[in-house]
Amino acid sequence: MEKPLHEAIRLLAAKARTGDVGAFREFQELASHVMEADQLLLLANLAKKAFAQEVSNLPVLRMGLLGACTFHPWRHLLEVRLLGEGVRPLFTEGLFDNYTAEILEPGGILEAGQLDFILLCPSAQRLMKPALTDGDSAVGREMAVASAREILALCRKAHERTQAEIILVNFPLPCRQDWGSFRNRTLATDWTFRRAVNLELGLAAPAFVQLCDREYLEARLGLEKAEDRRGWFESKQPGSPALLAVLAAEAARVVAQARRPMKKVLALDLDNTLWGGVIGDDGLAGIELGDTSPRGEAFKDFQKYIKSLKDRGVLLAVCSKNDEAKALEPLEKHPEMILKREDFVAFYANWEPKPENLRRMAAELRLGLESFVFVDDNPAEIEIVRQFTPEVGRVLLGPDPADYTAQLQDSRFFEPRQITKEDGVRSEQYRAEAQRKGMESQCTDMDSYLRSLEMVAEVQPFRPVDLPRITQLITKSNQFNVTTRRRSEAELTVISQDHEWGHFSVRLKDRFGDHGLISVVILRFENGMAEIDTWLMSCRVLKRQVEEVVLNEIFRQARGRDCQEVRGCYLPTEKNGIVKDLYSKFGFIRQEKGGAGEYYRLAIQDFRPLGHRISIRQDEPS
Repeated sequence: MEKPLHEAIRLLAAKARTGDVGAFREFQELASHVMEADQLLLLANLAKKAFAQEVSNLPVLRMGLLGACTFHPWRHLLEVRLLGEGVRPLFTEGLFDNYTAEILEPGGILEAGQLDFILLCPSAQRLMKPALTDGDSAVGREMAVASAREILALCRKAHERTQAEIILVNFPLPCRQDWGSFRNRTLATDWTFRRAVNLELGLAAPAFVQLCDREYLEARLGLEKAEDRRGWFESKQPGSPALLAVLAAEAARVVAQARRPMKKVLALDLDNTLWGGVIGDDGLAGIELGDTSPRGEAFKDFQKYIKSLKDRGVLLAVCSKNDEAKALEPLEKHPEMILKREDFVAFYANWEPKPENLRRMAAELRLGLESFVFVDDNPAEIEIVRQFTPEVGRVLLGPDPADYTAQLQDSRFFEPRQITKEDGVRSEQYRAEAQRKGMESQCTDMDSYLRSLEMVAEVQPFRPVDLPRITQLITKSNQFNVTTRRRSEAELTVISQDHEWGHFSVRLKDRFGDHGLISVVILRFENGMAEIDTWLMSCRVLKRQVEEVVLNEIFRQARGRDCQEVRGCYLPTEKNGIVKDLYSKFGFIRQEKGGAGEYYRLAIQDFRPLGHRISIRQDEPS
């Protein structure tokens, strides 16, 4: 073990004994980054001895461990990584290689209690690859598809029984030279057949299945370093201690990504970040950018990667200490510049402190600071952002621009959970919003402004094609969200097919562009009452009278089900204060406060359709 880490753990133990309030936070920082198995086990021991009270105060996460392997010491490594992510895991562990029976048969560990996640590590030894004579035929491909379907069918059954998200560990590739160069010419080899099955698993996995990509992780670690044949024969360990540490880190990351908001904005410095040199000192001809030098080519490569993030739906912004006119010059005039001014939804080049610019940027885009990632080559700027806007993710670039792309990729801030059609046009939507603000400033009153937008809304029940986007909104919407209830795509599919539930989404267009799917409502009908279970909306369309459109549709559906009243609940969080008075604003009567929420009701007979400046296109459920 590295001596500095050993010393850090010793100091942490000493701080814990003295009651240092910051010691547990330091422990979590270490737990989030340490990658060696023996170091993680030391931290596991430290957590039990020195931080038992702090660990007991963390929110609980219940996880089932099923598979064709033993989970000791893997589960201890996973526990430490999850503590680093701010949750306390409670594990339910299945028997060795008994996962099929545990998933399919009634009773057993899946009936013991509600699970949040199930980690499933299926058996590579059970895969029935084709005979050598069928390895290069359609039979081999069909067998790979069938193998993947069988495993995913188990995932679906486990999800149906528990509503847990599934973390599926795919199959390792053999690292020995068996078959030689012929290994890629037939599906009859373990190497090629397992790759084919892994590909099918990824392509066919439903939304509630997240892959822990063992194939990739072993390739990155090194196949020989990942393998541990003695460990398998002696105690059915799935791999070497180095691999177990990597798998634990990846599984914990999958859990963390499902629980925290996605990063949406990449805020970039300019000088020595997007190009080499200082534009104010070196001038347009003096900066390093382009294919005429290795460093210039590296900066160009970094810009290409940033451009690819924009194509995925990441919003790009500039946060630079610079003169604005000078800062714009490379974007407008340099022939090798990949990124242009129109690629950025916000451009702050001035001499104000960067934390202040980030706050203004967040207000302008109507996003929380936790949605931002700031990238700079200057450690002093990274530190001031850390101190004054700690919610912002940070990437400190190293001295060599050849490493910039890899550093941003390995930060893993912008890993997509799913890709929707709206992701590809998000930057255009924010630019169109700037045009709308310009129009708003020219109009003399709000009504004339709203009329000038020529808005058209499409109101329709949930459709299968929209469920990924609806799931994305439910997962990440925090501000205009009355209950902040999270649901998976599988749960939404069930709701969309159940007569006890009502549901609709709203899309909005205006003369400047298409906002896409911007509002989601879920209703529950019971005993003559319509309960607003979920009502959320994109903050981009606040004060555009979409709320009026939504309420009209809620009461229209409630009347259609012969309801006598509509009830709503506001469950307060740290971020949804903007909807605190939503129900009161529209005439709902507040009831006695119950639990953590505030409850409201409005009789159907007391509601009058609300006026608005939006044209409605409405689809009836089929």
